[in-house]
Amino acid sequence: MASTSAKEPLKCDGVDLFEFFRQFYPLPEEDFRLLEKNFVPESFSKGSLIVTPGQVQNNLYFIRSGVQMSYYETDSHRHVIAFTYPPDPCAIPESFAFQQPSPYYLTALTDSTADSISFNDLNRLFDSSRHLERLFRIMTEAVLAGLIHRHIELHALSIGERYLRFCRRSPHLLQLVPHKYLASYLGIDPTNFSKLYNNVRI
Repeated sequence: MASTSAKEPLKCDGVDLFEFFRQFYPLPEEDFRLLEKNFVPESFSKGSLIVTPGQVQNNLYFIRSGVQMSYYETDSHRHVIAFTYPPDPCAIPESFAFQQPSPYYLTALTDSTADSISFNDLNRLFDSSRHLERLFRIMTEAVLAGLIHRHIELHALSIGERYLRFCRRSPHLLQLVPHKYLASYLGIDPTNFSKLYNNVRI
């Protein structure tokens, strides 16, 4: 089979998306090119809402640049669920996977660019490529494992331990995301978050 490696690699903020996928599953390059052909470039300005409660998310986004946040609101409080950044897939998972109205918001915290693929196009590719179907199944399993790990962190670790683990995992977000949102994500009072930020050496 002829190689297509001469084509410029698809990169997200300097990260090769093909190599990112291959961290999960040894995806053949020809299958990656099938997926790539269906990508549609999109951009979101800072503060724009990508998905709102009640809206069905029809497109899955692979982030090229920027930071996004999912959250829900109760009594004027904003509860942060997750952040995404390159080369993360970006979605309200249950809305996209089951094509049901989203219970949450998804917003661009910074100017953002992404490659999107529709639910219908992605499932059509699954019918034609077992490799892509397997890749996305494994990536979905990784997301589930991450959610379980985060649940354990929130309930089993001290606020200091949560803060340190977050800083080691995503240190760049300290400069890109308002600290009140980071505090919400970590389940830490904003005042205590400020104390940790000012006093804990990373």
